[in-house]
Amino acid sequence: MTQTIKFNQKNSLFSKSLKQKTNNYFSNTFTKKTGNRRIFIKASVLLISFFTIYSILVFVQPHWVISLVLCLIFGVNLAAIGFNIMHDAGHNSFSDNKTLNTILSYSLNLLGGNIYFWKLKHNIAHHTYTNIDGEDHDIEVKFMRIHHDQQLKKHHKYQHIYFLALYSISYLAWIFYQDYEKYFRQKMSASSTDKFHFPLKEKIIFWSSKIIHFLLFIVIPIYMLGWIPALVGLLISAIVCGLCLAIVFQLAHVVTGTEFKTIDNSRVEEEWMIHQLQSTANFATKNKILTWLLGGLNFQVEHHLFPKISHVHYPALNKIVRQTCEEYNITYIEYQSFWQAFLSHIKVIKLMAKPNYN
Repeated sequence: MTQTIKFNQKNSLFSKSLKQKTNNYFSNTFTKKTGNRRIFIKASVLLISFFTIYSILVFVQPHWVISLVLCLIFGVNLAAIGFNIMHDAGHNSFSDNKTLNTILSYSLNLLGGNIYFWKLKHNIAHHTYTNIDGEDHDIEVKFMRIHHDQQLKKHHKYQHIYFLALYSISYLAWIFYQDYEKYFRQKMSASSTDKFHFPLKEKIIFWSSKIIHFLLFIVIPIYMLGWIPALVGLLISAIVCGLCLAIVFQLAHVVTGTEFKTIDNSRVEEEWMIHQLQSTANFATKNKILTWLLGGLNFQVEHHLFPKISHVHYPALNKIVRQTCEEYNITYIEYQSFWQAFLSHIKVIKLMAKPNYN
């Protein structure tokens, strides 16, 4: 893929200072930047929960009320595996063992996605060119206008009404349509002009994992439960998972205060780290339950500044980043609660539906 956008590297005092303080923290505390015992315990809990809930739903077949509750929990469990295991492993920050990171990153394939596509779309495009239209494919949401450089259409004026419906089907659309779309066109998005390299090994993994997922989530449940219970259960779990994934992403980048830049002459005026601070927001960082479930992705600022550091270290890094931002008079965006960020997101998508918003 060809990337032409350049960041300002001349005035990088902030970046140098922040990197030095962060490195000093890990040196002084004799701590690895990758995950620790806590992340292994969490991963074990989430994976055991996955297979336990799946087995109960498919093979034990409890009363429909219990099954309904379990499907809701299963949806959250799917998202939590993505947030906590796949995400860190995909960034090579789960463990200092690269082989283990690779193996655990394929948990995304178990859930129906494809880690090869995810790394191209997320690690490279999204993390490098955050909130830049045409480069950050994560802000290309069909039927929504998220960036002011995107074409305004008539239906966008209702996007603050239907956005949750779109988010709810995002996981299903991802695993049953968008992955195949990428596979056959070999491009990250319809607007992309460059095709990506897709090795034979990854093609084999793509089809093998898709078949395994289809067997686990479609064939076996239908065989054991029948068409309607199986598909209703899949739909409930997928809707919950989709809402979790989409909302967490949107509250990190599409809220009041985050910037959506128009790039002139393929240059960004700011250095890369400052651009990340301008386009990313935290929310509910004091909520320990949410932090545990989201794999620290409510500390999105720290994640974008240091994507190769495990999420277990984000609360400590949060203090360092805040202090450095104060020293250099750089705005640090954070919402105290989930609901404050959620309402801010609605405000932004309302504004994006207006023709004069830029």
